Amino acid sequence: MRTADLLPPEFYKNDDTLAVCRQLLGKKLCTFIDGIYTSGMITEVEAYRGPEDLGSHAYNNRRTTRNETMYAEGGVIYMYICYGIHDMLNIVTGKEGDSHAVLIRALQPLEGIPHMCERRGIQDMKRLCKGPGALAKAMGLQKKHDGISLQSEIVWIEDAPEITGDQLVETSRIGLNIQGVYRDIPWRYYIKDNSFISRK
Repeated sequence: MRTADLLPPEFYKNDDTLAVCRQLLGKKLCTFIDGIYTSGMITEVEAYRGPEDLGSHAYNNRRTTRNETMYAEGGVIYMYICYGIHDMLNIVTGKEGDSHAVLIRALQPLEGIPHMCERRGIQDMKRLCKGPGALAKAMGLQKKHDGISLQSEIVWIEDAPEITGDQLVETSRIGLNIQGVYRDIPWRYYIKDNSFISRK
């Protein structure tokens, strides 16, 4: 199912997580799960830089069974469950031990849309992959997929032209109940005027 445009392992090993975060916009996220192929264009992302980032699960070098995958070499997915309900998809970046990750917040559905609708139980295209929990469910990704390589036949990302200039919006991350600079730092990025983002 994968194409020749697969992002190479080196892409994810860059320790500049903010650069990787911005470069992921416009790329094509694909899954092949239970015999079902789905894909969507990445429209919104957030960067998390452990250990200094108060918003990160790896803040202050915190290391637990839940966040262990964050310490892997860049190029695997970090899946966790939020509020005991929502599976969340993150892309691990940097060198082994860096504990940096990019949260995928929204997708523009491209292929396998009927299957996405069935998984979500809705028909509204705009809501289908709006928000990290929604997109993970639509793409068939769960906590059990934690640690899977982005070079696998299960989940991967294909290259596409980079989103730059005035098409790129930088703003604060969403839902962080923390104090100080890391609450408002502009580490959320989305494609300007795209209808398939979680929040402007």
